[in-house]
Amino acid sequence: MVSEALPPLEQRLEAAARAHGFVAFGIAGADSAPQTATRLREWLADGCHGDMIWMESRAAQRGSPKGLWPEVKSVIALGMSYAPATDPLALAGHRDRGRISVYAQGADYHDVVKKALKATARWLVGEVPDAEVKVFVDTAPVMEKPLAAAAGLGWQGKHTNMVSREHGSWLFLGAIYTTLDLAASTPGRDRCGSCAACQDACPTNAFPAPYRLDARRCISYLTIEHDGPIPVEHRRAIGNRIYGCDDCLAVCPWNKFASTAQAHRAFLPRAELAAPSLAGLLALDDADFRRVFAGSPIKRIGRNRMVRNAAIAAGNSGDAGFTKILSALANDESPMVADAARWALAELAS
Repeated sequence: MVSEALPPLEQRLEAAARAHGFVAFGIAGADSAPQTATRLREWLADGCHGDMIWMESRAAQRGSPKGLWPEVKSVIALGMSYAPATDPLALAGHRDRGRISVYAQGADYHDVVKKALKATARWLVGEVPDAEVKVFVDTAPVMEKPLAAAAGLGWQGKHTNMVSREHGSWLFLGAIYTTLDLAASTPGRDRCGSCAACQDACPTNAFPAPYRLDARRCISYLTIEHDGPIPVEHRRAIGNRIYGCDDCLAVCPWNKFASTAQAHRAFLPRAELAAPSLAGLLALDDADFRRVFAGSPIKRIGRNRMVRNAAIAAGNSGDAGFTKILSALANDESPMVADAARWALAELAS
């Protein structure tokens, strides 16, 4: 009896990845995005990374897969959908509520994506025992977006994030580096055309040019990464955004093809994170913060940054009902919380 030939390894690998929750798959050679290092150096030289010192300190490793792991030959780029079922901008007019970026309303994507990456990598090693693999999601010096574009998952849009024809701007990215020499996928093609919706939507004009982001002006950076007082000139533009900003992603026309049925269930919004009360957030102490945000990516910013953000949102609310709690926070042990509370009180008084 003649046994049937197995499909190519790459085809079976894609099936395994999809079985573990990934909806986008592609393969790129380790040297398939040669422009990345140059663009990164230019971006860093202009100071666009702000306080994100780790971007600079490991730039050599970040600029090329081989800079991090000289033996790597192929990069398996994978995407997991978190397409929202509701309009991410719907809370803009609800000034008593805080707006949390869609990606952070469910389970911590680091944990979910990494678990699936490890399972996919184990499958690959099971098929090819001498293969060496390393998995990465967000925290390592890996430029996931240009690698994903080289692997055909989509392209980096004018908002600098990945855009997919099938999943819009709603993909979490992960990568598996391997010593296997796998067949590369067709690279993605830029389909932004003349559209400038993401550029026009940015509340703080954080895009000095298409395809270029100045993190120092970006609300996601200011509310998440920046550990200190938020520059006064950006505070009113923050509105009621307390963790991240979805504006440039939400207005992308390619989102009309994204299906919520493709979204991973782990990223469904938790009720307490979909539209949190600003009053509740302003009252958080450290223990409350850890309890409320357990299992969420939000937990890494800590109580002080969250309350700072909520105080700015309260200042933008026009609601004098926040005066009492802001007055108490004006003497908070955290200087950045106290600063934000005093600013908010002045805004409400005016």
